[in-house]
Amino acid sequence: MINQPSVDVLIDRLGSNGEPVSRYCLCVVAAKRARQILEKHAASGADPDEYLKEISVACQEIADGKIKYTKD
Repeated sequence: MINQPSVDVLIDRLGSNGEPVSRYCLCVVAAKRARQILEKHAASGADPDEYLKEISVACQEIADGKIKYTKD
């Protein structure tokens, strides 16, 4: 379970025009980013003990505003 940043903060940050996204949307975006991070670490041959959990990094990137969601 993710405690920091909170799910409510992530939902608000991922939303646009003052409208928050759904929890489902947050899960999909965070999971896709976590898979990208995992593939990057696997390709670089990094030791799994040397980096944070991918989902934690993805959620922190969403909280920092590095990840944006656009509706197709």
